[in-house]
Amino acid sequence: MVSLTAKALLGAALLAAPVAQAEDLGGKIEEVGSTLVSAMMMFVGKSNKVYILDKVEGNAEQLNGHSLYASVWDIESRTAQPMDVQTNPFCANGMHLPNGSFVVFGGNNAVGPGGDNHIAGSTTEYDPTYQAYGGTKAIRVITPCDGDVNSDPNCAWVDSPNGLQMQSSRWYPGAEALGNGSVLIIGGFSSGGYINRNYPNTDPYYSGGGSNPTYELYPANGVTQRVMQFMGQTSGLNSYALTYLMKSGNLFVQANHSSIMWDADNNVETPLPDMPNDIIRVYPASGANAMMPLTVADNYEQTILFCGGFTMTDEEWGNFAYPFINTWERASSADCQRMSPEPLDGSTPAYEQDDDMPTTRTMGQFVLLPDGTMLVVNGARNGTAGYGLNTNVTAQADMPWGESYAAEPQMQPAIYDPTAPKGKRWSTEGLATSTIPRLYHSSALLLPDGSVMIAGSNPNIDVNISSIVPYPTTYAAEYFYPPYFSASKRPVPSGIPDTLTYGGDYFNVTVPASSYSGDANNAANATMIWLSRPGWTTHAMNMGQRIMQLNNTYTVSSDGTITYHVAQPPPNANLFQPGPAYVWVTIDGIPSNGTYVIVGNGNIGPQPTKAASVLPAIVRAEGAKGSASGSNGSSDSSSSSNSSSDSGSSHTAVIVGGIVGAVAVVGVLGAIIGICLSRKRRAEARSVAHEKYGVSPPQPAFAQDAFGGAPRPSDATAFEPYAANAYGSSAKLVDGQGVPSYDDHHAGGSHDSYYEARTPNTASHLAPGRY
Repeated sequence: MVSLTAKALLGAALLAAPVAQAEDLGGKIEEVGSTLVSAMMMFVGKSNKVYILDKVEGNAEQLNGHSLYASVWDIESRTAQPMDVQTNPFCANGMHLPNGSFVVFGGNNAVGPGGDNHIAGSTTEYDPTYQAYGGTKAIRVITPCDGDVNSDPNCAWVDSPNGLQMQSSRWYPGAEALGNGSVLIIGGFSSGGYINRNYPNTDPYYSGGGSNPTYELYPANGVTQRVMQFMGQTSGLNSYALTYLMKSGNLFVQANHSSIMWDADNNVETPLPDMPNDIIRVYPASGANAMMPLTVADNYEQTILFCGGFTMTDEEWGNFAYPFINTWERASSADCQRMSPEPLDGSTPAYEQDDDMPTTRTMGQFVLLPDGTMLVVNGARNGTAGYGLNTNVTAQADMPWGESYAAEPQMQPAIYDPTAPKGKRWSTEGLATSTIPRLYHSSALLLPDGSVMIAGSNPNIDVNISSIVPYPTTYAAEYFYPPYFSASKRPVPSGIPDTLTYGGDYFNVTVPASSYSGDANNAANATMIWLSRPGWTTHAMNMGQRIMQLNNTYTVSSDGTITYHVAQPPPNANLFQPGPAYVWVTIDGIPSNGTYVIVGNGNIGPQPTKAASVLPAIVRAEGAKGSASGSNGSSDSSSSSNSSSDSGSSHTAVIVGGIVGAVAVVGVLGAIIGICLSRKRRAEARSVAHEKYGVSPPQPAFAQDAFGGAPRPSDATAFEPYAANAYGSSAKLVDGQGVPSYDDHHAGGSHDSYYEARTPNTASHLAPGRY
């Protein structure tokens, strides 16, 4: 089988024209402008806009009298415009909704300068300096639109401390859309931390109030959050639990070393094999992970690919406060494993060793490209995600990489080809190396023209752009151009509908002869129609990201016009959940621009299905050829045209609804002291990262300071341990409050008593052994 990377190169040659072509962008990286805030989170809207969220911090850009925490990026003009949010989205999660809206769940407490909420006038609920509210229970909704984001209220964030609320506080929660368009929200911290536990880990479910082992739905529809056993069994290393909806409606979940199939409706877990080689993939190990392209040839079998991450002993991972070793002195992993949780052949699910990445990588991120390959970008060779003022063995003044727990940025992308033979699936050939480190809090996202936007990186507690900081707060955005940008011409399809259904009548897409060169029958036969969702990106993940091939036949006309007869998505919404997506016509590895569509009926609820599309027979035309000129389609960043003038115009209503309630006070971030940099000590410590690492036994957690035996002050780190927290581990889960209608954006609610102080009772919550 010819690999997809090879196809792209062959396609570039096929489409080449004899006239002079514009600049060859394939494999290049271009710095394109400032995002105004550091792009911790990003997602693409339907109208060539990328929406960006940062944590609450001291960005120089101002809006409404305070530092800026959000912006919107214009893909074509390469400029950012300020946006306002009221609650702190630091380390939230996010997901699409069926009508094209996006929703963001959770975040951090209110903080002031230096990430501190202990200064005068500041509380966990509101900080007067940064003028932002706590966001630990917040639900924020936005519907991408064409209007001005600051003057048109329909285009702004729906975000209020008195508005939509989750049932409990969540920081680093997992998220996955279900087949009916609702969103499952899983676990998380109750407030800040490096990993989600104390050490020793005597209360694996609640960690004295610092961990949240529950899951809930959005919209809740009266369903109360429930405890998930898996959160206790994976205690400590279950932040942003890696969650994928499977065709059966069950979910594959991976965290710590463990994997399960989960029936969330009935809260029943079925254990699967452990992740091989003791490699951790979830945050803060942060290995790249994605569902591989769903193809007709594989009958849409769902396979998850995991690459990179980090390995430490249980003790070395440390606690809420910090790791117990110098993580930057240890190499991350290059290992890749794949898993098909529901094998079509009926075999027992098992991890399968795949090709190693070309280099070790933590915080690497997969982006699914519309040629069927998988791009990995960002990250570092050594260390983990996260930041802090110290570790258990290195004092603040000796931290060699500022506040970063990672070092040696990995700045060259790599491409994985699922169709290549084993041993030949990875390539870096022809791919440029960036000059901008992308470490903790970086992001990457597929754009409608097929390029990839790369932004963010901020392993700092607050904004730090000093020249002496190894890895400063980064505002610069880049575009990466995959190899298919070497083509002199790209397909220009027409006839793609605004909406797709689950099953039903096929639709016709026409590509003119001017879109390609060479034999028309060969071009038609070498075409794949892709349906992709870029997802909502943060922390080396793209939540909700999927790509599916749509089945097709074709009719070739004598003038070289190709009409593709394209099947609707299969009649199973679990394979590709309802919501916004892009359709691509890819000829010989060269994709068109993406055309925005809505999959499903645009509403949360059971999705209508019809019988699978029946396609007409293939019709060829002997002697028909393409007539592509030398114009370079890669210079056009706009998406392809829909059959109507307003893509998705029938889905303009914002879907909102969920549990409402006041933001509860949930613990306090440790006060953050200033950083005294010692260049000499840093230089000496940096050299250790290139030597063989020898493990030193960590000091007892919370008992003595690692630097002199005195009790460790609570402000010695960015993260405060919860051993003395009064929020009890035996907290009773309360019933959900009333659910407002979808249009009630600012509904209030009564106080949620989930986090009222309770007497700790750790004995009743000891987790069973590891799977």
